[in-house]
Amino acid sequence: MSEQTLRVSEDLKLGKVEIAPDVIEVIAGIATSEIKGVYSTRGNFAVGVAEKFGLKSHSKGIKVELTEEGVMIDVFVVFDYGVTIPVVAQKVQTNIRETLKNMTALDIQEINVHVVGVQMDKEEEQPKE
Repeated sequence: MSEQTLRVSEDLKLGKVEIAPDVIEVIAGIATSEIKGVYSTRGNFAVGVAEKFGLKSHSKGIKVELTEEGVMIDVFVVFDYGVTIPVVAQKVQTNIRETLKNMTALDIQEINVHVVGVQMDKEEEQPKE
């Protein structure tokens, strides 16, 4: 599918329903942020600059690819220090899959979680003696 949108169903009598990849990115981003142990998602430089000016991006760190086989999603996340990475990553995958299934009725081929960092807790500075 090289089109910019994804057809949900072509048999609707009232017309077509198409979902843009940007919508899938936003839904996946919100679903990712709901999981305990996820510190943030990692976007590109332009998203970081836009956030400095107060523009929030729910799709940062999410890449959606529409292929002939289905929808492939890549999620780039920073986890909190001390979490069990495979467990939290699986929770991210499950939540994205369930949320997209409920909201869009899409079948997802793959959800790949890329751990790009770990957020360490900032310790309070010790007073200098």
